[in-house]
Amino acid sequence: MKKENINKLETKILSCLSEKKNGYSSRELRIKLGVSKNTKSIFRKVISKLISEGKIFKTKGGKRYLISSKSKNVTGELRISRAGFGFVHNEQNNSDIFISKDQLNTAFNRDIVEVKLYARYRGKNEEGFVTKIIKRFRTKFIGTFHQTQYYGYVIPDDSRIYRDFYIPKEKQNQANPGQKVLVSLDKWDSDHLNPEATILEIIGYPGEKGVDVASVAYSFELPINFTEDVLKEAELFNDSIDQKEINNRLDLRNQVCFTIDPEDARDFDDAISIKELDNGNYELGVHIADVSYFVKEKSKIDMEAYKRGTSVYLVDRVIPMLPERLSNELCSLRENQERLTFSCIMIINSQGEVIDYTITPSIIRSNKRFSYEEVQEILHSDSNDDLSKNLKRMHTLSMILTKKRLEQGSIDFETPEVTFTLDEKGFPVKIKRKERLDSHRLVEEFMLLANRTIARHIFKNPHPKTKNPFIFRIHEKPDPEKMEKFFNLLKALGFNVNRTKRITPKYFQEILNNIKNKKEAIVIEEVALRSMMKAVYSVKNIGHFGLAFKEYTHFTSPIRRYPDLIVHRLLKKYSTGVSDSIPPQVTKDLKSICEQSTKMERNAMEAERESVKLKQNE
Repeated sequence: MKKENINKLETKILSCLSEKKNGYSSRELRIKLGVSKNTKSIFRKVISKLISEGKIFKTKGGKRYLISSKSKNVTGELRISRAGFGFVHNEQNNSDIFISKDQLNTAFNRDIVEVKLYARYRGKNEEGFVTKIIKRFRTKFIGTFHQTQYYGYVIPDDSRIYRDFYIPKEKQNQANPGQKVLVSLDKWDSDHLNPEATILEIIGYPGEKGVDVASVAYSFELPINFTEDVLKEAELFNDSIDQKEINNRLDLRNQVCFTIDPEDARDFDDAISIKELDNGNYELGVHIADVSYFVKEKSKIDMEAYKRGTSVYLVDRVIPMLPERLSNELCSLRENQERLTFSCIMIINSQGEVIDYTITPSIIRSNKRFSYEEVQEILHSDSNDDLSKNLKRMHTLSMILTKKRLEQGSIDFETPEVTFTLDEKGFPVKIKRKERLDSHRLVEEFMLLANRTIARHIFKNPHPKTKNPFIFRIHEKPDPEKMEKFFNLLKALGFNVNRTKRITPKYFQEILNNIKNKKEAIVIEEVALRSMMKAVYSVKNIGHFGLAFKEYTHFTSPIRRYPDLIVHRLLKKYSTGVSDSIPPQVTKDLKSICEQSTKMERNAMEAERESVKLKQNE
């Protein structure tokens, strides 16, 4: 018997025994598993092996086999590597459970699974096997259709989807061999057989314009189109703004403000303004599109935005969180058009400290739509008109803020990003590294400051009876084991670092400063990033390690991020004052939003990276 089949027999025995508390006799097991006379000796050897490894044991009478009493069940998300094995995170002891490729038991990458732990394990990681799929992460997959004389099958694009899909003739939807198709998983009851699927949609032949990137979108289950009912709801909004609403807002239509975005941007959700006060302080205004005015809780658009979690920026397209009627029209802070906003107006002294602030719904009229390149040119020119003066004031203030932030230990990563020029067929004809300009840093600093001010406002001004539940953007300290590997890499590359047990952002930044301009800098920064935990959304504030902020949230991008929209709603709710204790359900709902938004953010990031890799390879 092949090793692969022996491993499968092991999995089957363990699965059977995990289902029955009082176990099975040898005969019962053989009958249940369909062990023939020819394979009886193999069965005995596998049983002996499992006993020696402590995975199963015999009862005192020696008549029945039971799963080891030390084994336990753990539920979590399965992450499968491209090599085929997987891991499930065990939150009980903050460790990863290793799952070999033979023990996946029909589970796919990112499925929520139940895992049975082995009593003993080799190496650093606990080991286990999948006993049950709790929830499929996805049921739709992208691949290439192939046809034999008797049946069709689809080879998945994603190498982590480790089995081909069997497609019966009646479920082929007139697909032709060689075409990229979208399939839905119909059933996969046994890993002895291939999963069965139906072809839902024919995407096209590889090489046709947009097929490659569309395949990426489909493979990550990104919804390219909005449903009819969501689009109809979006069309119900009026272009005109109700005068009563204007009367209830801070009127900033005569205040000079403008947007700064990429050249090809179509939605503009943040505008900025500045004044230099007589006492030398600055009044900085960050004005954010008030999406919460239009998107009401539990509306069809709101529920769709919750599901999407974020806009996704692929190489040749944007998959927006909100319908175009909102994202590109009513909520977009277009030049010379009145728009409803939520403003965070901060008074900042010459040391970069926020000494006062106002957070309020407002109405603005953007004076100018700038690109980053246009602003960069003005900053280093002799232009002296009013807009240029404002931009140069902003530049001065942003440098003060950057200096202060870095002095306090904020880590300043400069990971390289690329941009593509595509021809009329969608083929990349040019690739270049995105340059980080002073204009980029200017906007980044102001958004960071506004987000931090909002979080501090909530954290320091809780309701008298109870803390106001809120959404924070948090970033945990690096994992010690990953940091050890990072230090070993530095040593291998010839960099001597004074190791410390207490890792701080400032310590991390000092390391990066020491390797700047070295040929290994890009590799080291990439590994440093991977050594860190990922930032997530949470109702529990533990601070943001990478930024060295005690409080931080996301407030500045409600057109493209769902948590920002919720933060706007909460700010409005808390500004009116709450007389009674806030129901526990509010916190519970916010936890769900945090989990969903974090999940979709990571999915979007993976899809974006995949689309970039695809064009890089081309």
